[in-house]
Amino acid sequence: MKRILIPAGGALLATGLLAAGLATTAQADPGHATKTLAKDAAIAKAVVDFWAKTNGAALKAATASDIWTKTDVSQMQSKGGYSSDTKPGSTAPIGEETKTEAKVQNVNMPKTIGKVFFVNSKGEKKWCSATSIQSTHRNLVSTAGHCVYDTEAGKDVMDKWVFVPGYYQGRAPWGIYVGYQAFTHYDFDVYEDFDRDYAFVTVYNGLALGGGTAKRVTKAEFDAYKGIKDAKDVEVSREEYRKGKLDPKTADYYWREKGEAAEASGPDFPGAEVTKVEVAEAVWKAARMGQGNGRKFGEPETENVTYNDAWDYLQKQRQNPRQYPGTVKLDRRGNSTITHYYVQQWFKPGSDSKYFKTVFFIVDGAVKDAGRLGDNVGGQGFAWNQPTGKYVRVFGYPAAPHPDGNKAYTGVTPKWCYGKTSAKLVGSAAKKIEEHLALKCAMTEGADGGPWLYNYSNSKRLGYVNGVTSTFNDQDKNGRVDYISSPYFDGETNTVYKAAAASWSPKLF
Repeated sequence: MKRILIPAGGALLATGLLAAGLATTAQADPGHATKTLAKDAAIAKAVVDFWAKTNGAALKAATASDIWTKTDVSQMQSKGGYSSDTKPGSTAPIGEETKTEAKVQNVNMPKTIGKVFFVNSKGEKKWCSATSIQSTHRNLVSTAGHCVYDTEAGKDVMDKWVFVPGYYQGRAPWGIYVGYQAFTHYDFDVYEDFDRDYAFVTVYNGLALGGGTAKRVTKAEFDAYKGIKDAKDVEVSREEYRKGKLDPKTADYYWREKGEAAEASGPDFPGAEVTKVEVAEAVWKAARMGQGNGRKFGEPETENVTYNDAWDYLQKQRQNPRQYPGTVKLDRRGNSTITHYYVQQWFKPGSDSKYFKTVFFIVDGAVKDAGRLGDNVGGQGFAWNQPTGKYVRVFGYPAAPHPDGNKAYTGVTPKWCYGKTSAKLVGSAAKKIEEHLALKCAMTEGADGGPWLYNYSNSKRLGYVNGVTSTFNDQDKNGRVDYISSPYFDGETNTVYKAAAASWSPKLF
């Protein structure tokens, strides 16, 4: 057990930081701190929309967490053995799966693991590894503290934080779970003590994606909708742009990119171009033939329409005859027509504006309540104050290259390591770490936050979270990661976990 001691002035400074905006429970229990991620359902739905729209484009664009630089990947030093602060203990997992006859050499990946996605203070889309863990309300995620708190941005939480169990190339098979409240150790929250680099995050009920139908809507409906939506820009003619701007009932939004506007001219101007302008039948009949502004532009154009279309056009004409000057023939027997008449308008050549309309869609029925995280994928157990030198199985999504540039992993699928934890605690002076467990493993960044599972059952795919991947180390100095480390989970870790595991989080619908 390690506690940071600071002089009285430092204590006052820390108190001031908390008063300035960190939502903690330090008065009731100084061992842990909390911070809200998405404070209400409207914000949470907007977060899901950010990650899921355009077929999960933002999820696919995210890259692995990269807070450790090449110089950070260094050697660890052996320290003394662990010092438990309470008796060893554990909390059983939930959602045991049916036993299967699995061969010993095959490792069944737990359904609970996945990626946490977030946006850091630089605006970068990043991800870490994580797992669902047992809790009262089946709503809890375990990961590394640096995958929740942005240590480069004044200890604030990451933006747009979500957990996607079973994530694979933009797909979320069990839904997307938006972070509601983060629980960390007080020493990590205030002092960035990486001996406490772990976090437990309560999440909203999941949102299931897919199965919806695209529905065209107005801009007002698009703006008000909180689910999955999309908008497309389509180039249109000047005539359609003018009509669209004047029609208050249109569902589309018309706009233009201004160029060097063409000026009206006559047909004799070098390079002059002619356009057609629709006019009433009487104006066209009075116009002369030949070239010139206001002269006839070809013969009348008659289109066959339905009776309802003709009636609708007629109503628009009564409201705005200049925009709808055509001649309407109503015939219930199916011979309704609209005849259009055009005259010439000549322009000097130039860089005309381009005209566009934005078409709005919502994916109706695409977002549904997926239920609680633990009900869908189960939850790993939790263990603390366990002896070192025990076998664990570690899971994660490594993606970053080794310090020498070799890229051994893609981050697309989860990987695992297996072995005994170090018999002694280890440290890193560069990272101010004094009490970490180490494991021989070559996984690189992207795997950080992934669970260290003690007593893992390959048939049930369940075990006990007894650590999370925090750092990556090169013990033999050959430019390759060969050891990873985790904070030692002691009684203070259990205090943080218990506070998180008892906390409720809301539904989105």
